[in-house]
Amino acid sequence: MTQFPALPLEAWENSKITLHLWLQIVGKIKLDLMPKRNHWWHITLHLSPKGLTTGPIPYQSGSFQIDFNLREHLLEIHTSWGEDRSFPLADGLSVSNFHKQLFDALDELNIKTKIVGAPYDHPCTEPFDECESHSNYDPVYVNKFWNVLIQVDSIFKEFSGRFYGKVSPSQLYWHHMDLAVTRFSGDKGPKLGEGSTNADKEAYSHEVISAGFWAGDENVRGAAFYSYTYPSPEGIDEEPLLPKTANWVDSNGSPMAVLMYDDLLKEEDPRKALLDFLQSSFDAGAKKAQWSEDLLNPNFN
Repeated sequence: MTQFPALPLEAWENSKITLHLWLQIVGKIKLDLMPKRNHWWHITLHLSPKGLTTGPIPYQSGSFQIDFNLREHLLEIHTSWGEDRSFPLADGLSVSNFHKQLFDALDELNIKTKIVGAPYDHPCTEPFDECESHSNYDPVYVNKFWNVLIQVDSIFKEFSGRFYGKVSPSQLYWHHMDLAVTRFSGDKGPKLGEGSTNADKEAYSHEVISAGFWAGDENVRGAAFYSYTYPSPEGIDEEPLLPKTANWVDSNGSPMAVLMYDDLLKEEDPRKALLDFLQSSFDAGAKKAQWSEDLLNPNFN
């Protein structure tokens, strides 16, 4: 297994779109049934040794979980009452067919759920149960994507240990299909305006420095790592970043640190380079936003 395989967006973009829509369907089921947690942590997906998982979802007197087995390319449902279901993930499986097979399997297991049946904040606006336009699935590249996530998840978890304050799990947000980890200063964030969504108000209730990885999209034509500070302090984009190929870009009017995945692949030690990026972008935000030094773990300095 190559630690950091090449992941050119053009080679698997159609598969990425299909996978993203499948993830949204499963994510919305978790949103419907999972007890709430702060900052929407209850809705996310997590890495597993086989792929991506909802983790256990409480249901009646038991629990179940839905797994994307990206080693053997199966969608699996496991229950605490001993019944399981699965079906293949393969090229030609449309979003609508995935939706039907998944909900048929849930019905067989007597699991009742209701979701908003359309993509969230996605270029595709077709309802899930009607979407036949996305059915590409390249198992080789999907597996490569998962292997990248496995490596990044490990590094995010190591990075999390360098901080004494509140830190989110390393988790995949299915609405944008990005793996992210977030640190909190402990102070409340500025009150958002009336035009803000409830989702934003919950996500940004407190000051954060968040880092993540996403595979690219119609605007960013390649996989990349990012880091941003909220609220964004004045002058953060004047702070140095590591490695040297990382830079500050404008993101909706605020600076965001970005390291392209292809640039990481050129580093002699990609793991160290990614940790350097995470640390330098955090240091920039923590310095300019005047976060307390007591939040830093001295064992890692």
